[in-house]
Amino acid sequence: MPSFDSSRARFRLADRHIAVFAHLLDGETPPEELTQSLTELQRIGLVGEEGELAPLLGDLLRTLADPVMMIQVEITGAHGPLNHGVVVGQDAVIAHDGWPGEEESEYVSIEPSTLVWELARKVNLHRGERPEEGAPEVRVGTTMAALDAAFVALEEPGPDDDATRDLVRTALVEADPALADRDQALTTLRDLIVSLNATWRITTSWDGEHEGERAAMVRALAVWDCGPLGHWIREQPEEPILPGQVGPESPLVLVRSHAAEVWRKITALIPDREDLVGGSAA
Repeated sequence: MPSFDSSRARFRLADRHIAVFAHLLDGETPPEELTQSLTELQRIGLVGEEGELAPLLGDLLRTLADPVMMIQVEITGAHGPLNHGVVVGQDAVIAHDGWPGEEESEYVSIEPSTLVWELARKVNLHRGERPEEGAPEVRVGTTMAALDAAFVALEEPGPDDDATRDLVRTALVEADPALADRDQALTTLRDLIVSLNATWRITTSWDGEHEGERAAMVRALAVWDCGPLGHWIREQPEEPILPGQVGPESPLVLVRSHAAEVWRKITALIPDREDLVGGSAA
């Protein structure tokens, strides 16, 4: 069921409720398959009997109807995939958060100056220890097929942690025999996969200019959050990924990072004001 908190102008809405708003904004009657969703919105007072929209919805609907920039945050953890995001409009910035097992997401207006903080919150980015000055870069790699095999092994864990680690190690070598001659990389990959808390990807899209022509612009960042083993940037497959671009033989390359660097890379996903078509936004 949808709901809202008028004191903070925040809303819990499913995609089907957003679809109802889109039809009403266009002066259309929602189709039959959205009748139940319309009824739910009318029941809580966000839509009137004649389809009129509550004034409280103003910033939300104006921003969703005419976005300047869209930011999608995809996280996969123990509860499966979750989708969060931020929509930047001309006059407001709307953040939305999903919740495991729930159809609705929470939508709330945020201050534009807190945008990077909001994205960091969505991916649970916290301060961690910086690597020592001059420490060598740590990079490990295999194939996507080997990663899939390791995840299958994790689904049937052994009787204890050591047995689970052995199962993952064996699965990696069977799928990528080259790892057998790279013991340090194999051990690191095994430990990262076993310690994996979540993987996440932030994708920013907006209308910009390329060679003098209006064009869709995209920036993205993919990271593994490996709990006590820290953050690892997924360098390959390189973001943004197009449909069908990644297969079993595609390389997987992870590079050791830290919270401060991840923060800088999240900040770099946000275009400058002059990069946006029209050059203005909230």
